[in-house]
Amino acid sequence: MTGSRPVRVTLAGVLADLFPGAPRQLEVEADSVRGLIDALDRRWPGMRDRICDTRPAIRRHMNVFVNGERRALEAALEPGAHVHILTAISGG
Repeated sequence: MTGSRPVRVTLAGVLADLFPGAPRQLEVEADSVRGLIDALDRRWPGMRDRICDTRPAIRRHMNVFVNGERRALEAALEPGAHVHILTAISGG
């Protein structure tokens, strides 16, 4: 992908565990959250479907944080950004 930049990614353990060989932490070349998810899906087919719905948007039970702030698919990624892809926590 031309013009993409490396970002640091941390995957939720339950997400990484679904895809053999997927580490909890890695670097990915991407310039947007959408590009990051596309890159993850190329490495581990089916990961996009676990993170995104068919609209497409990030699923309700998933959260994507970029440098500590919740972001949508359209969000741009700066070089060296730290992205956490986490499952939502519910309880009462």
